[in-house]
Amino acid sequence: MLTEELRAEVARLKRERGAVVLAHYYVPTEVQELADHVGDSFALASLAATLPASTLVFAGVRFMAESAKLLSPDKTVLMPDASADCPMAHMVRRETVDAAREKYGDDLAVACYVNSTAEVKSWSDVCVTSSNAVRIVSALPQRNVLFIPDRHLGRYVAGQVAEKNVILNDGFCPIHQAISADEVRALRDSLSGAPVLAHPECGPEVMELADVAGSTSQIVEAAAAGEARDYIVLTVDGVRGELERRCAGMGKRFHFPPTRPVCPDMERITAEGVAACLREGSGEVGLPPEEVAVPARAALARMLELGASR
Repeated sequence: MLTEELRAEVARLKRERGAVVLAHYYVPTEVQELADHVGDSFALASLAATLPASTLVFAGVRFMAESAKLLSPDKTVLMPDASADCPMAHMVRRETVDAAREKYGDDLAVACYVNSTAEVKSWSDVCVTSSNAVRIVSALPQRNVLFIPDRHLGRYVAGQVAEKNVILNDGFCPIHQAISADEVRALRDSLSGAPVLAHPECGPEVMELADVAGSTSQIVEAAAAGEARDYIVLTVDGVRGELERRCAGMGKRFHFPPTRPVCPDMERITAEGVAACLREGSGEVGLPPEEVAVPARAALARMLELGASR
């Protein structure tokens, strides 16, 4: 629970440690209120590489903190809950990558969704996020692109870059995949004219119902710029806080599926957890072995280079 005492303690500890708190849109609202920066994966990865702070507290899941450490190896990176993980981050096998490289040779690029472990990134040529995947895949010189680990985002990208042969892996986000098309249709029927804003990690049947498809930040931007009163939002419910902040005073209402899309790992991140890791220096994220860190960092750096124009 976020109290004024806890808020003041976090502010004091940040000053003493020279720390900055980065929070993903999906963590609880009370954690976002403590953060210096709130954003999606691309925004936070970019910030991690440029902020002058000596300590980064990453309020998110492990792959995000790992990416921050890879991009800023000299900084201390802390996680409020070191057990917060992402199931999809592990959903690819090295054999899948090796088989594609053997089949397509130099005309293959491996595009790795940033929602992946450092080891998976190290097998890849470039990382992408949901906000820049289409642009980066389109810019790659190779015609054949193995997209790992998320098949749903990969399928969405394939539909936008018809000139490429996008090869899909079998990974997925359990939370987005579980969003029910029937529940979305029922919401749409009850809210006539409400735009459907969907994250491309959703399954194809749900994406067919979307009026706007985009990353979490793109969903927020679409809602803030739109003229409708009601919006159907198909991503993790944690983004509700940012939607309400951005649209305060506009009279807009946001509707999520009745089966609430909640990421249990993001829910592990609490205000007390942020304070505790600042207090104790706990949850420190180390660098992986050099043979993993070097190629993984190169894939992230190439993402920042190719995705810089947003």
